[in-house]
Amino acid sequence: MEKFFLEIPSIERKKEIIAYLDEFVQYGSDINGAGSLAKIYDGLSFEEALDRCMKMTNEEFARSINRCPSKTFLLIRKNDNKIIGSINIRWNLSLEMLEFGGHIGYGIRPTERKKGYNKINLYLGMIEAKKVGLDKVMLDCDVNNIASDKTLKALGGRLTRTEIDPNDGILTNVYWFDVDETLENYKSIYDPYITNKD
Repeated sequence: MEKFFLEIPSIERKKEIIAYLDEFVQYGSDINGAGSLAKIYDGLSFEEALDRCMKMTNEEFARSINRCPSKTFLLIRKNDNKIIGSINIRWNLSLEMLEFGGHIGYGIRPTERKKGYNKINLYLGMIEAKKVGLDKVMLDCDVNNIASDKTLKALGGRLTRTEIDPNDGILTNVYWFDVDETLENYKSIYDPYITNKD
């Protein structure tokens, strides 16, 4: 059975992280869940993007760049030590982020999709959300993103509304989760896939 864990991005994984991000570009896919790491495509060096990513846990720093604080993790498949996905946990959201954007952004590299990995990724993300004190979380997705919509439903997300996101003009489904309920209800399904880094 494949096993997975979350890892904080590091300089030691620089080449792997860049290859992971480049795969999204190669496939013409949005880079979701990578937080500030994706800023390398906006002109930041990898080191600057990593530094920003690490600083985003600081409330004062996040506010200084008009963002909400967050933590970014890499989803690692232990069997081959490969970066499979990423997830970004956000808290103290602005009113705008509570409307669209939400507490969690996630993504799976294009060549590893359709294998159920994002469900494991989101489950692990819920564990991290609980650690930062979130008891309810909101996630949204484009109504045409069938895979993401299935993931949100599979972990007990409650569809609360479908509206056009004014930021991009896309019709979007908005889901809310009770973190404790999700962790309890899906523990027996996803815990067998989770391991520690060591």
